[in-house]
Amino acid sequence: MSTPSKTLIKSSKSRTVALVTLGCARNEVDSEELAGRLAADGWTLVDDPALAQVAVINTCGFIESAKKDSVDALLEAHSLKTNGVTQAVVAVGCMAERYGNELSEALPEADAILGFDDYVDISARLQTIIGGGSIAAHTPKDRRALLPIAPAEGQAKKLSLAPSGDLGASGHVGQVGQGTRVLRKRLDNSPVAPLKIASGCDRRCSFCAIPMFRGSFVSRRPVEIIEEARWLAESGVSEIFLVSENTTSYGKDFQDLKVLENMLPELAAIDGIERIRLSYLQPAEMRPSLIQAMTSIPKVIPYFDLSFQHASGTVLRRMRRFGDGEKFLHLINQIRVLAPDAGIRSNVIVGFPGETEAEFAELVDFISQARLDAIGVFGYSDEDKTEALTLEDKLEQSVINSRVESLSTLVDELLMQRAEERIGSLVRVMIEDVELQEGRADHQGPEVDGSTFIKSRNKYKIGEYVEALVSDVAGVDLIASPI
Repeated sequence: MSTPSKTLIKSSKSRTVALVTLGCARNEVDSEELAGRLAADGWTLVDDPALAQVAVINTCGFIESAKKDSVDALLEAHSLKTNGVTQAVVAVGCMAERYGNELSEALPEADAILGFDDYVDISARLQTIIGGGSIAAHTPKDRRALLPIAPAEGQAKKLSLAPSGDLGASGHVGQVGQGTRVLRKRLDNSPVAPLKIASGCDRRCSFCAIPMFRGSFVSRRPVEIIEEARWLAESGVSEIFLVSENTTSYGKDFQDLKVLENMLPELAAIDGIERIRLSYLQPAEMRPSLIQAMTSIPKVIPYFDLSFQHASGTVLRRMRRFGDGEKFLHLINQIRVLAPDAGIRSNVIVGFPGETEAEFAELVDFISQARLDAIGVFGYSDEDKTEALTLEDKLEQSVINSRVESLSTLVDELLMQRAEERIGSLVRVMIEDVELQEGRADHQGPEVDGSTFIKSRNKYKIGEYVEALVSDVAGVDLIASPI
């Protein structure tokens, strides 16, 4: 769960709003875009919902535990309404979009449930709510139907659907570069920031509902991305990580899958940008040109966030995915031939309907051979309106729990071994915690991976890069001494 946003503008008697973000980096970008619209229309953003007239909770609706966190955050915000300051609690984000009026009926504590279509008029929506008006929760629809599949038609439709709100002239939102508009406001001072390059997904994984409520895949225009990256650099960001539902699909709706490879050098040329990281890569869509770009372009980090999900070919087919353990190991080998120290992380689902002992053993064997740097292990759970919900041969929860536990134990051991392999290697660490002198090396992604602790009498500042030699490990974390 992300922490509540930090104060950006000093409190005043103007309308006040707090944005609380849950879920992934894509939600973080959405919150900063909402903040940009609200600030441009005169709202004051505060970090504490107890100090705000409106608490906006950007919810996550991906898996059951994330939905529970979102509901808990909404209830916690509702409890503040007795303080004499907080007047309204508003839900936005994926869970709000996914469930709409159903969520409104189940959670009357929320004063409004706003869908993605409300974002362009977010200021007016909040003003209506604190003015005593009400906004009917939307009826969820399959957003994949909102954009045509044909690439040329998709881009034309995209342009017609682009947000068109007026922007302020202050430094955090307005015109940059050659007049391109950045509709975004930083909610913290971190030297690291996500940069959304696309939205939606055209894949049809049987366990995933994201395409239904996020819509079909739409790439942002390169000029928008480059100008936003430049704006982030001017705001003090030195590491950007490119996010989307499926980054390897970027450019397909431009009928050119090498747009990403061509854009990376332009991002790397921006003054102030030191590291460029790609997230959410689809193994079946990895291509030699992208691997080459990620391992050769200066400032682009050889960090591969590959969504394997499983290693048994038969399970993956039931998931409506491609590949198997042998193909995945070949992909990993291709990467490490070009970048031996590359960071590789993944997530896997255990206990998918019909998963046999033999299929689970295939996953265990793959994980044992892959030498990954970070692995998320998740037990399968039914998700509304997904194909997997209708599959037969569901496993008992006790079996799923047992397999999650056994694989997680193995993963912990393997990740510590992988960390030990890095003893004696050189790393470049960006400091993120002054007190602990903690940061991340190139192979460690924000929030989800391990850390590197610098052992030195020097006190490095947040955002400072330190060349260091790995001397020891602490679990999956590295301990390094500056050179």
